[in-house]
Amino acid sequence: MEKITGKIEVEQSFLEKNLRSFKNIAKLKAAIEAAIEGDLTMLIKNIMAGSIQLDSSDLHLETNESGSLLRIRVDGLLQTVCTFTQPQHQAIVSRIKLLSGLKLNIEKKPQDGRFTVLFSSEEAGDQEIEIRVSTLPAEYGETVVMRVLNPKSLISLEELGLRKDLYEIFEKQSQKPNGMIIVTGPTGSGKTTTLYAFLKKIRNPEINIITLEDPIEYHLAGISQTQVDATRGYDFASGLKSIVRQDPDVILVGEIRDLETASIALQSALTGHLVLSTLHTNDSTGTIARLQSLGENPVNIAPAINMIVAQRLVRKLCPKCMGLEKISEKDFAEIKQGLSNLGSQVILPELTLETQIGVPKGCEYCNFTGYKGRVGIFEAFLIDDELEEFILTSPSSSALQKMAVEKGLVLMKQDGMIKVLEKVTTLEEVIKAAG
Repeated sequence: MEKITGKIEVEQSFLEKNLRSFKNIAKLKAAIEAAIEGDLTMLIKNIMAGSIQLDSSDLHLETNESGSLLRIRVDGLLQTVCTFTQPQHQAIVSRIKLLSGLKLNIEKKPQDGRFTVLFSSEEAGDQEIEIRVSTLPAEYGETVVMRVLNPKSLISLEELGLRKDLYEIFEKQSQKPNGMIIVTGPTGSGKTTTLYAFLKKIRNPEINIITLEDPIEYHLAGISQTQVDATRGYDFASGLKSIVRQDPDVILVGEIRDLETASIALQSALTGHLVLSTLHTNDSTGTIARLQSLGENPVNIAPAINMIVAQRLVRKLCPKCMGLEKISEKDFAEIKQGLSNLGSQVILPELTLETQIGVPKGCEYCNFTGYKGRVGIFEAFLIDDELEEFILTSPSSSALQKMAVEKGLVLMKQDGMIKVLEKVTTLEEVIKAAG
């Protein structure tokens, strides 16, 4: 793990003085521009404190011919904050590299580091937020991307936004003593959040939980967390071999990337361990084909996997300015058709031509976007005896999905449509995320 060398302290008095400046992007921009000509430490503090207060997940400092551009990612979308001149950019990058323990004289090679932002408030006390820093040489200087690892992102299984029937499935699967749970989706779809939610549900003093991550993003008490280090030959495969000799009950493997890691993880699931991991696939049923493409045998895959979860993130409608309007005939027809094959286990909100759905409006609280925060849309593919036998025949992903749907699989898009009827999000968001 990168050494955390620097710390920015954000005191209660600083927050009280500047809180109004951090309410939206426009005010953050004004606060940063007011601090540009002053103390560099205060400028960095404004950037970091404001971005965290706006619940951003990433900060981008991108170079161009005239200087650089600061953008922050809020609810999955990048938003421009302000610009800096070339000298200002150089000064900011140097201070960030110093905080992160990076070498100031290396500008032509990528570097990775970390630093900490310490928030001190009367309500929450002292709260440490780690910032993961990545620098990259570009045409006009170094670009910097900072990932905000805010502990408040560590939510419980109950807070994931699951349907009642889906929550019961997740809870039941998390209590199984062995087998594998795989969470799939593209980068930025919330896979890590879901895995940590499982760990929070599972952990207790009577079981040994060990994780193998790249890198360790959040710290959980009562769990042994390890980080891969390719420079020392400690990768997922070799790390997993070591972990199984540590008498674990539950193993979390950050990502399955190759055949060796897949084989050890599947064997661990077959020999009395509960294994949690992630894989990059488009949907839950495509996971089987992905494991086979790595070179794994269906004979090992089918009996080892208990559940595959596929997910995406959609923006939630802002609770302070959300409007309501009668559903259009087009949306009514699309949702009615999309939910037509769901079984009785799913409780559906009422859907008629008089049904009202939420629409985005925009206010200061949501940066005038109409959306605030994100929620997952999920599909959970459970492997029973019949599906296990079917997987042994190496079926196509489409054939496997068809059979899973017949057995009650609720697709991500369908889960999203239910959230539209519950006024959580919009159909546009669901289509953008799930197709």
